[in-house]
Amino acid sequence: MPLEILYEDESIVAINKPHGLLVHRSSIARDASEFALQLLRDQLGKTVYPAHRLDRKTGGILLFSLNKETDQYLQKSFQERKVDKKYLAVLRGFAPAEGLIDYPLKRDDGTVQEAQTSFRLLAQSELVVPFGKFPTSRYSLVEANPITGRMHQLRRHFAHIFHPIIGDRPHGCNKQNKFWKETYQMDTMLLHASELTFKHPLSGEDVHIKAPLQPDFIRVLEILNLNEVC
Repeated sequence: MPLEILYEDESIVAINKPHGLLVHRSSIARDASEFALQLLRDQLGKTVYPAHRLDRKTGGILLFSLNKETDQYLQKSFQERKVDKKYLAVLRGFAPAEGLIDYPLKRDDGTVQEAQTSFRLLAQSELVVPFGKFPTSRYSLVEANPITGRMHQLRRHFAHIFHPIIGDRPHGCNKQNKFWKETYQMDTMLLHASELTFKHPLSGEDVHIKAPLQPDFIRVLEILNLNEVC
């Protein structure tokens, strides 16, 4: 199946990356045989440069440049926090109505980096399945805006406030992940890069890109009776 193209002009192309697809080859995922970069290159018949990264398990907007000048511009825009990023996530439990998670994150080399994520609650849902001290299993659909861009930032931040993303491993809730896999055959991490807004490198005008949800995410929202929220 060809990749879904959300936006394309002479210097930029954006796709709706499926959950489970790596952006490019990586030594830490030797099991993968398909990569967004190579698939898009072959689909367009031209060289593409990833402007940013998405986790393998995350679906949604993935932005590419079509030349080195645009690549440098977009890389700098992301580094200088000039790109507005929005994500949708399904969390365990009833999350607060809104919040700012200001919690530094440590890299693999031990370096500690500042990290901030703002979020707002979109909807809540319950399934009649006991969980812990609660007679039901509770869930929240949130919109998150990562102010910084650290590795696994949203996954680690929501785990930090005890509302981990459903389907996340290793930062998530093993009991909930097992429940969704055994009951609904759902093994997808419910994190979706939904919107990007940035200045176009040539015109300077705002570019706003929005990505529709992937099938697994939609299926979970239907189970939770939240499909009309998004």
